Amino acid sequence: MVKQRNTINNLSPYIPGKPIDEVKRELGIERVIKLASNENPLGNSPAATKAVQEWANNMAIYPDGNGTSLKQALSDKLGVTPDQILLGAGTDQILEIIAQTYINPGDNAIMGDPSFPRYSSVVKVMDGQSIEVPLTEDYRMDLNAFLEKINDRTKIIWLCNPNNPTGTIISAQEQIDFIKRVPKDVLVVLDEAYYEYARGGDYPESLDLLDEFDNIIILLTFSKAYGMAGLRIGYAISNKDIIGYLNRVRGPFNTNTGAQVAAIAALEDQEFIEKSVQSNNQGKEYLYSAFEEMGLEYIPTHANFLMVKINISSSEVFKALLKKGVIIRSADIYGMDDWIRVTIGTCEENEIFVKALKEVINDLQS
Repeated sequence: MVKQRNTINNLSPYIPGKPIDEVKRELGIERVIKLASNENPLGNSPAATKAVQEWANNMAIYPDGNGTSLKQALSDKLGVTPDQILLGAGTDQILEIIAQTYINPGDNAIMGDPSFPRYSSVVKVMDGQSIEVPLTEDYRMDLNAFLEKINDRTKIIWLCNPNNPTGTIISAQEQIDFIKRVPKDVLVVLDEAYYEYARGGDYPESLDLLDEFDNIIILLTFSKAYGMAGLRIGYAISNKDIIGYLNRVRGPFNTNTGAQVAAIAALEDQEFIEKSVQSNNQGKEYLYSAFEEMGLEYIPTHANFLMVKINISSSEVFKALLKKGVIIRSADIYGMDDWIRVTIGTCEENEIFVKALKEVINDLQS
């Protein structure tokens, strides 16, 4: 048997949310709602669906490896040049490309704990070290502690904003004050996958920083508010030099044509985004009220998911909810053993979840 690289022994595979069809098959139930993977419960823009349908007869043709049309559409919307944009099969792939470009064996990257697990794994694959900084008591990034961890082998700082799984943010002022104190030879990656849900108020407009700092990368995606998680399309924005280096690592046809045309159409349908954000805000307030009525602690969120403390085993609650046809995320994978993370769904889905949660907690505590 061929022996794997030693570093692979220390990795665990990413565990995605349980698929709906699998739950139906396993438990023999007809209706299942999935509130585990922070997908848009409203689906995606009809314009994106139409664009994919029109493309479907051209599957035999290779994609535009450069993603020229999509880059131009993003350029027009964001006010950056196309050579400042890198496309990826979701931001997951872009995380890999960044690590492959910048991490040498023995280098390190700094991230919050808990935060998105892929930050750690992409660094470890490159024989790098993950330095995980615990969140503050109010579940926010401890940026002062980040700065204290920087050393001469630090290459990357991952900032998930809003943070997954807590939904908390780094404010605009906190972010710029932090970046000013980071050495210029350390890359700061601003992962803004939930930007559309979080924007406004104290949340940063990070594009404004591109002219001031040449060591930042901004990550955005079509998987969340745009509702196109199944097509795997995301993008990075930085200066053209950084993007140029990332392009040397990027595979030649890493985003498919269907994803590219759908993304272009979706960008033009901002009415759908506004509707999605409004639905999310309404769902958020409903869940806040429900948790308060139940006497449960929760973390106010800037994203489309909520962390709630259920004071009993999260894995047991996960299993019990599954039997009722509700898929959530057990937070024990984040070291928060009596918390669960739930995606904010439609009004009906939220009501079904709350009813099921009340029943499960009552059953498990009795």
